[in-house]
Order: sequence, then structure tokens, then C-alpha cells
Amino acid sequence: MKKLISSFFITLIFALSAHCQILEPVKWTSTTKVTSSTTAEITFTAQIDKGWHVYATDLAENGPAPTTFHFTSVKNAKLAGAIQPKSTLQKEYDPNFEMELRWYNSRAVFVQKISFNDAQKVEIKGNIHYMTCNDQSCLPPTDYNFEIKNLDASAFPKSAQSAENEIIEEEIVEVIPANNAQAAIIDTVSIVRINENQNLWKPVISELKAFEETNNSLLWIFLFGFFAGFLALFTPCVWPVIPMTVSYFLKRSGDKKRGLRDAIFYGLSIIIIYVAPGLIITAIFGGNALNAISTSWQLNIFLFLLLVVFAISFLGAFEITLPSSWTTKLDAKAENTAGFLGILMMAGVLSLVSFSCTGPIIGGLLASLCTTGDILAPAIGMLGFAIALAIPFTFFAFFPSLLKNMPKSGGWLNTVKVVLAFIELAFALKFLSVADLAYNWRILDRETFIALWIVIFALLGFYLLGKIRFAHDSERKHTSIFGLFSGMISLAFALYMLPGLWGAPLTAISAFPPPLRTQDFNLYKGAETHAQFTDYDLGMTYAIEQKKPVVIDFTGFGCVNCRKMEASVWIDPRVKNLLENDFVLISLWVDDKTPLAEPYEVTENDKTVKIKTIGDKWSYLQRMKFGANAQPFYVILDNNGNPLTKKYTFDENIERFLDWLKVGKGSYRF
Repeated sequence: MKKLISSFFITLIFALSAHCQILEPVKWTSTTKVTSSTTAEITFTAQIDKGWHVYATDLAENGPAPTTFHFTSVKNAKLAGAIQPKSTLQKEYDPNFEMELRWYNSRAVFVQKISFNDAQKVEIKGNIHYMTCNDQSCLPPTDYNFEIKNLDASAFPKSAQSAENEIIEEEIVEVIPANNAQAAIIDTVSIVRINENQNLWKPVISELKAFEETNNSLLWIFLFGFFAGFLALFTPCVWPVIPMTVSYFLKRSGDKKRGLRDAIFYGLSIIIIYVAPGLIITAIFGGNALNAISTSWQLNIFLFLLLVVFAISFLGAFEITLPSSWTTKLDAKAENTAGFLGILMMAGVLSLVSFSCTGPIIGGLLASLCTTGDILAPAIGMLGFAIALAIPFTFFAFFPSLLKNMPKSGGWLNTVKVVLAFIELAFALKFLSVADLAYNWRILDRETFIALWIVIFALLGFYLLGKIRFAHDSERKHTSIFGLFSGMISLAFALYMLPGLWGAPLTAISAFPPPLRTQDFNLYKGAETHAQFTDYDLGMTYAIEQKKPVVIDFTGFGCVNCRKMEASVWIDPRVKNLLENDFVLISLWVDDKTPLAEPYEVTENDKTVKIKTIGDKWSYLQRMKFGANAQPFYVILDNNGNPLTKKYTFDENIERFLDWLKVGKGSYRF
């Protein structure tokens, strides 16, 4: 166990890495041809090695990454229309993606027309995002960065231009489209000036607070932790502490006044020991880094493996126990050390001996609370957990004679272990899913996740009915009434999830599986609500053009409550109609690990913060503009970036969400 505890912290610090041969089957070049005194053509050419291909610019969703052109900085020029492919596409049905794919072999040419006033002042920067595959494998999507400047138009006499066609010397910023629908919208919107973009990013914290009411989110976090601590009381690893507690407090039970004092201090010691991890995480990492930690692949893969190991142990493959010298020495210290120090050591015995069962629960609790983004969440959640665990031990410490009457360990404890093993296997998949979504690995799509859950809970149901037995189980001649009803519930739950394999929303478990957009086969397609944009600047620009208010949805791949809102509230036809027709819906994923083409630094709270990924960018926007970092977080804005009503956080009441949308819509003035 000592090695297990050490490896937990080591895994949080060090990332595993591997080196392999680097393949570069595509070579990009960019050339510029000036066609008049105010126009030019930029030609992008990809020379592709034999056997490899580069995909078209307009592939369907859920397929390989299309080739996309991102003009991140355009100075003293305008893009004239969209990028134009000039090469012949090859079409072929791909059974792996189950769709027709289109790609370029050998050579791909794309042309972008531009216009300008002064060729010498033109400066254009951007990148090409593309994916390369052959018949055996695919390389990860990568970027080719380009820069165009100092054009020579001396061969063309400068023609007169009317005032209305004169090109304003300005820098414009084009954002990266998240999908084909968003990419198609780019050509229909006018790009706003950079100073207007800055106005859209200005803080509105005070304006938003003017709408706010009392927030009891921390109370719910406390109750969530309390419930987790209550569950921990029923884990088998807690029971070995009972004899130690009996022997220790029976010797101190002569004086009732002293016994009450010692019992209270014993409970407080348990709370202090268990709250410490929450405080350490908060102090070391801070609220702004919690999302990054909770969605890092290192942490989530470790927690996934940790829960799987515990599950295998509880199924009887092996036992995870502390070295006997640990508990013996600590118990001896507790016996021989007088006063409060001895009681504190006794609380330490409880935390160490029960770690085999409480460790996974604490890890899951902290990881879940990290995704809320609230700086106090880990400490408050652990406080609730510790209080729930401490209350019964405090009570029995004051009345130690009652501890002698507690039920002895036996076959029922083996049943508890096996049930806990199945549940841990189910929750282990959630941690794997978070890492899979954040890094876009696509190894655990929604239907795969649900299929595994169906198998897990079906097997649990058969076990509770006595149809499956393990080596350490006691022989059972009859199925108990409790086992019968528990088995029925587990099997019914497995049957309930079956329609999810074909895209049913499954609102009861919507917080756990990956979102519906990862479903490859979906008979319910069209029922869910999708954001029109996943980029703030582009979405706001489009809203100005369409004269519509904006709903900003700060979400995350690891945000379980975000999935609940999408599956239980957004799916309502009235909500869907408002979001898709009366608003411009922008979803910003704060834990998106996609790297930015050009990372940059900002100053926040007198500290330099590096913005390296798309998630970093949207997380900074939420903190800087709205003074929040919890998800889900919804705000309704006008076309100047100002709030129209109060914020909306997690609340599955459809009518309240509808009222919130209607207030925002009614307050909008163009």
C-alpha cells in the first residue's frame, strides 16, 4: 500500500512518453501570384508521398479530420471568397469509418484570392490543419504554418477605387471552425475589427452580479461529499478498525466527561486527516488549474487503472492489505501515547486501514469536484466526506460498549466486496472516458461505454440472484429477499440502457456516458441540441449579422452535470426550438486539449498565465470576463457582449431554464 500511495502522487507529476520514427509524407509549399495592383492569388501545394493521401475540405462528421485553412491574422488585406480546391478528388467507401471518403493523391492544390490597397503592407499568417493516411495507418492531425507578406505589384498600375470599395487598413482575426457547418458559415459573415473583438472580451463581472441571487452550490458540494462518506461506512475495509477502537476507548471509558471530550477530539481528528487532501490540492494547484488536472490523461488513466485493480481485488483475485508493521506500530503508539496525541494516532489507524475501500471513493470524489472549477470544492467536499465517516465513530467512541454488538464479518461482507467491485468497474470507465474525450482518442465512444455498462450491471444482477459465485463466497442455498430485489433492479437497469445503443438519450445516466455526438449509429439523431459555434469570436460575429442574442455554454468533457443538462433539459422540444431559432448557441469546451497554433501569455492576478490550448483560451475567457470557472455555466449576451439576465448553472428544472431563456430574449435590444 505504501508503494500504491507513492505511485499516486508520482503519476500526477510525471507523464509517460514514447519515441517513434517520425514520418512526413506530405510537404506543403505556398506561393503568391499578384494578378493586379489590388489583387493576388495564394497557392498552397501539397506534395504527397506514394501510397499516402490528404483528405478533402468538406468531409462528414465522425470521420477523419478534413483539410482546413485557418487565416489567423490578416493585415491590410481582405480574403476574396473561400479557399478553392484545384486538384481532382478520389472517392472511395471506407468500411472503417462506414462512409464515403474523398481525398487527394500525389498532389493537392488550393487557391485563395485576396485584395488589398498596398501590396507592400500585406501580412497574412495562418495554418493548414490536415490528416494523412495510407492503407495501413493514419498519422495524427498536424498543422502547416504559413506567412505571406511584402508582395510586389509594381508591374501593375494602381487603379482608382471608389470610397465604398476602399479597403480599410486593419488587422482581422478569423477563428478556427469546429465542424463543417461552422466552416460553411465563415463565408457568410463579415469579420469584425480587432478593437471590436476586444470589446466583446471586456469583463462584465459587476453587470452579471447585479442579476445574481444567493448561490447554495457549496451546500450541494458538501452534501455530495457527505453522501460519499456515508457510502464509505458500508465498505468492508472499515470494519477491521472496530476492534482497535473498542480496545482503545474501553480503557478510557471510566470518566464520562473525559470520554465525551476524547470522542469529540477523535471525530475532529478523523475530519482533519481526511480534509487535508482537499486542502493540499487547493493550495498547490489552485482553482484555475483544477480543470486541467482533472482532465489530464495521466490522472484519469491512473484512476481508471486504480479502480480496476481494486475491483479485481474485491472479486477475490488477491488481497490489498497494509503491511502489518504499519498498523501494529501505529496502534502501539496510540496505546502508549497519552492525551490527544494518542487519539490522533488512533484516527490515523482508521484512515490507513480503511484506505483500501475509501481510497477509490476519495479519488473519485476529488476528481468529480475538480471539474466544478470552484476553488473551495475539494475542501468542502472532503469536509462532508469526513464528517459522515466521523459521526458513527465519534458516537461509538463515547459509548464503546455498543461496539461489541456490531455484526461480525462473514459471507455478507464478501457480497459487499463483489457488489463494490462491479460498481468500481462501471465508474472506472468514466475516468477513461474523460481522458478519451479531452484528447479525442475515440477509443470509448458512447455505444461502447453503454455496452460495457449493460454487461457489468447484468452480471451484477445475476450475482445477486445467486447465479454467479466466486471462490471466496460462502455457499448459499437460497436467494435472500434483499438479493432478489437487488438483482431485479440491476437487471432492469441493464435493460433500461439497451436503447442507448441506438442513440436513446438515457436521461437517468446522462452524466456518465460520452455525449451523443460520439454515437456512430444514432436512430434518434436530430432530437438532441447542438451548438452552432464552438468559438466565441466567430459566434458573436454571426450573432451581430443575424441580430440575435447569444447563449454562451461553458462546458467540459469531464463535466457530468453538463451532460445531464444536455440530455434532460436541452432535449425538450421547447428548449431546443428557442436555442436553435431565437438564439445563437456557442459551446466553449474549457478542457479541450487541442493546441493553439500560436500559444500566448496573459496576466491574471499579477501572474503570467500561458494559453496553450483551446481549452485554456475559453477557461481564461470565463474567468476574466465572467469571474467564474465552474461548469456548466450559461450566460445570455447581447451583441456587445453584455449580460441580459442572471447566469444559469446546473438545474435540471426545464421550466426554470425556459423562463431564463425567455427573460434573456425579452431583454434583447439590437
